Amino acid sequence: MEYFQAFVLGIIQGITEFLPISSTAHLIVFTHFLGWENLGQKAFVDAIQLGSVFAVVWYFWADLRNIFGGATEAFQNKDWQREEWKLLVGVGVGTIPALAVGYIFKDVLPKSILVIAIASIVMAILLGLAEEFGSRKRGFETLEIKDGILVGIGQTLALIPGVSRSGSTLTTGLFLGLERSTAARFSFLLGLPTLTIATLYESIKVIKNVDSFAILAVGIISAFIFSYLAIAFLIEFLKTKSTWIFIWYRLAFGGILLVISILGK
Repeated sequence: MEYFQAFVLGIIQGITEFLPISSTAHLIVFTHFLGWENLGQKAFVDAIQLGSVFAVVWYFWADLRNIFGGATEAFQNKDWQREEWKLLVGVGVGTIPALAVGYIFKDVLPKSILVIAIASIVMAILLGLAEEFGSRKRGFETLEIKDGILVGIGQTLALIPGVSRSGSTLTTGLFLGLERSTAARFSFLLGLPTLTIATLYESIKVIKNVDSFAILAVGIISAFIFSYLAIAFLIEFLKTKSTWIFIWYRLAFGGILLVISILGK
């Protein structure tokens, strides 16, 4: 049964980590209502995010290689205006706020169903505003260091269950005038360092106490497969479609949870 649970949790993690609907919220809700709290404890579900990390690296390998290669040449030539250098610095600086805030408040952040419901609804409204008022005229080549800083600050909101790392960064990117697919790509690249560091931190704790590495492996592999599919789907989807399907989903998801929370279920 635990192998099946690990596989399902990997599916939930993989799909919801990169779609702007919050993986933490869905994992908390699913494990709570299915009674999978034992396997669904925070350390385990955070550890299977390793599959999501592998998926981002695999999908964006060419981009990552070009960014690091170009940034290295820019550093050697002191070409501080080179696109790859600005992108690398932007991602690096943008990672700091989420790591700092996450480390300071990691043990005090609320994780109730009510918090998830409110966060989901609020972020749906913000994404809707970004969709309506964002100019969506800026491509990947226009990214600046300041974009990394601002999107990184937006990423700190994802520490609240129900907000979504991809949702908060995508929303910020749209407010900054980025094209939808550009905002999604930048969202994934900027979130990679934070996701990697947080995952490795939790994985070390799981490895020390894990009863079965096979169960953990099932979760990681499942998360990898469905994370890769979710990334590919979202980037292609946003090339021609808006984010409204996710906005309406978040409103419905948050609304249902709000009712359940009020009724005390």
